[in-house]
Formats: sequence, C-alpha cells, structure tokens
Amino acid sequence: QVQLVVSGGGLVQPGGSLRLSCAASGSISSINAMGWYRQAPGKGREWVATVTTGGSTGYYADSVKGRFTISRDNAKNTVYLQMNSLKPEDTAVYYCNMQVTEGPGVTRNYWGQGTQVTVSS
Repeated sequence: QVQLVVSGGGLVQPGGSLRLSCAASGSISSINAMGWYRQAPGKGREWVATVTTGGSTGYYADSVKGRFTISRDNAKNTVYLQMNSLKPEDTAVYYCNMQVTEGPGVTRNYWGQGTQVTVSS
C-alpha cells in the first residue's frame, strides 16, 4: 500500500501565494506521472497540472497557466504546486495524484487526502 500526505493549504488574500506539497510513502518502486486536481464547491473535480516522470515538463490547465508551477523531487517521492497570483476562483480543495509502480506488473493510481485553499480578502 501507498499513502499520500498533502500539506500547505490555507487562507490567502487575492494576489498572494501558497505552496502545496504531497509526499508518498509505502511500497514504492517508482512513480510515473504526478499531478494536482481541485474541486470547488458545487463543482466536479478538475485537472490542474501534471509533471512528467523525469520532472522536466509540466502541463497546466489554461486557468492556471503562467501562475502555477508544478515540480517534483523524485528522491523524496514528493510533488509540489507553487501557486502565485491567486484569485478567488482558485478556491477549492486540492488533491494530489500519483501513478505508482509497486512492483513488477503492479501499477496503481493513488490520491492524497485533499487540502483546502481559500482565496479571499
């Protein structure tokens, strides 16, 4: 089994910044894609960003492009989301997602527990 622990959410004013972290532990052979999703009140979960296995390329939803940066530390099995120029519409519960290879032929998708990000004055 693998556990993902998310940290870094909170309340911030419009224009402010927050950094989210998501650390994986457990039976891990390797981690493929890592990503972030969010779910605003009354809405479905939406994709925010993904970083490739090597960590060199990030992909972003249009709504966050140019403001958010995703990165990963493979030695720590951790993915980060640096969020700058935050807007009220970024308010949501943020979830991390990892595609984890636990052994030969065993790859599973895992989710973190979610962290609340509230952007308000």
